[in-house]
Amino acid sequence: MEQHGLLSSPLDVSRPLAAGLLQIRAVLLRPQQPFTWSSGWKSPMYCDNRLILSYPVVREWVLRGMRSVVETYCPGVDLIAGAATGGIAHAAMLADRLGLASGYVRSSTKSHGTQRLVEGRTAPGMRAVVIEDTLSTGRSAYDAAAALQAEGVDVLAVLTIFSYDFAVARQRALDTGIPAYRLLAFDTLVEVAVEQGYVRPEEVELLLAWRRQPERYGTEPAS
Repeated sequence: MEQHGLLSSPLDVSRPLAAGLLQIRAVLLRPQQPFTWSSGWKSPMYCDNRLILSYPVVREWVLRGMRSVVETYCPGVDLIAGAATGGIAHAAMLADRLGLASGYVRSSTKSHGTQRLVEGRTAPGMRAVVIEDTLSTGRSAYDAAAALQAEGVDVLAVLTIFSYDFAVARQRALDTGIPAYRLLAFDTLVEVAVEQGYVRPEEVELLLAWRRQPERYGTEPAS
């Protein structure tokens, strides 16, 4: 495993992908005016990878990188499963390119009808890869993996477009034994952002301090 406990794509699309995400404003960097996440955490950046769906060139980088991970590290995979909601479209596109079944895992059990949590056909012994658009704490991706495992599915990997590389996500990968692959790591995104003028060099330490202790960012001085 890599130093962060998170793995990279064998086809390195990280730098063109970083440039693309910054250009289409899927990633916004605002160290001096932090965003507030739904968790209440303050953040100097915001990532909305749903915007990728509107840009075919960036979308192609994502599909190439994801395909390389699946074909290299996930032999015998039967199912590409998206974590709701951000991973669903990317899972469907990747499954189509690979000629595999696709499905998705809801964030909570459907309250009517069949009351399903996992949508799409599953069967004990199937092998799946979980797709997430962004990996922060890893909770939604690994909850999706657990839901598939409850139906007897063997989850080979979690695969995401971008990862903040938080320690808590690394620990989930280690605790569950399900590796997490990302096409774009936090450090590479910051490097490209500095090179292209999206963030000033003197603001890099603010970004790194946030990555080290995201739950404390904005509540006390950076250490």
